Amino acid sequence: MFFKKIPLLLLFLSITALTKAQQQTQVQDSVLTLQQCVDIAIKNNLDVKKSETQMARDRIAWQQARANLLPNLNANSSYNISYGRGTNTSGVTVSAAQTKFANFSLNSNFLLFNGLNAINSIKQNSLAYQAGKMDFQQVKDETTLNIIALYFSVLNTEDQLTQANLQFEATKVNLERETTLNNAGSVAPAEYYNIKGAHSTDQINVYNAQTAVLTAKINLLEAMNVPFKKDVKLQRLQAGQSPAIYTQQSDEIYSSALNSLAMVKAADLRVKAAEKEVLAAKGKYYPTLSFGYGYNTQYSNSFNGNTPPASFSSQFRDNKSYGPSLNLSVPILNYFQTRNNVKLAKLDLIDAKDNNNFTQVQLKQQIDQAHANMTNAYDRLQELNQQVATYQAAYDATKVKFDAGVITSDLFILAKNNLDAANTNLINARYDYLIRTKILDYYQGKLAF
Repeated sequence: MFFKKIPLLLLFLSITALTKAQQQTQVQDSVLTLQQCVDIAIKNNLDVKKSETQMARDRIAWQQARANLLPNLNANSSYNISYGRGTNTSGVTVSAAQTKFANFSLNSNFLLFNGLNAINSIKQNSLAYQAGKMDFQQVKDETTLNIIALYFSVLNTEDQLTQANLQFEATKVNLERETTLNNAGSVAPAEYYNIKGAHSTDQINVYNAQTAVLTAKINLLEAMNVPFKKDVKLQRLQAGQSPAIYTQQSDEIYSSALNSLAMVKAADLRVKAAEKEVLAAKGKYYPTLSFGYGYNTQYSNSFNGNTPPASFSSQFRDNKSYGPSLNLSVPILNYFQTRNNVKLAKLDLIDAKDNNNFTQVQLKQQIDQAHANMTNAYDRLQELNQQVATYQAAYDATKVKFDAGVITSDLFILAKNNLDAANTNLINARYDYLIRTKILDYYQGKLAF
């Protein structure tokens, strides 16, 4: 009986192990990495999706421009019924109560020359498609940069919460000490209530820090376009205690951006596409030469004098005509459409060049500002490192005196508040500097994490 239960026991153990493994996987998956956050955001972001569909439209337009060089093939047929006098297939006027007539044709045409309009249209659409790909990359890069900033914002608030909890625990020890002394009547009531008030302030700071963490997570998941989960966790990426200065100067960064940034490439490609648009429009001034081949046959039920009509299959075979053709179309006057289309294409070229120049000027301004912000953030970080060290020494000395009863709680609380504020500012400065360096990496096309 026992051996009969062994398979059931093994099945139960297997299911239990599988369930635990799935639970562990779910727990692991609930810890999001920066790469996962970026991937999810790019997949769900509406601007990214719109840019991707526009890129697909540009590709279709390019494919159609190439397909326009292929020969066409069209089949046509018609079937007519007429009453009264009419003309038969031999051109003889006949009278009939009802005349039936059918015509069938198959025609093909191949473009030989049209002033290079088709060739330049292919080049124009190819360049527009390449520009669309750069636009798509640009939107993905901007989304990535935004997610990095929001991700670091969550880490920043989590570090602030850790700092607030440390401050709370420190004042908790002091409050317990002062409570014992107060109960023994060994300390002035004002000293006790000062410490108790400071402890309450630290508790409020913890609540505020918790709210800040929650808000930062909401902002991140909102940017990722996924439902909010309060218990979501992020993989920790600690900001360095003393990160090195960013070595590249603004001119170097700008030079790299001109060669690597998708936004710059897109603007340059659109200038080239507009140049091809002008050439394509001018091609309409030239004659169009094409080669064709056609096949035609017909059927009629009308009599030829007293001779009854032949069968459908016989007429279909005997009435056929076919052969090649060479077609030349010379544009002379077409409501000035070609001339005006050339003018419009030239205006598009002017707009594309202006946009390209504006993109480069604006880019230089943005990089100069971003580099200045980075330098300021680095200087601020260095100063705050020194400030924390200074306030830490002051706090340590003050605490020794306070524990010995040499100074009042007011001086101790002041020293503590100065240290707490310096630590909070230092955490903010570290992440601020880190984000500033990521912005400069983005401009150089080497955004990584």
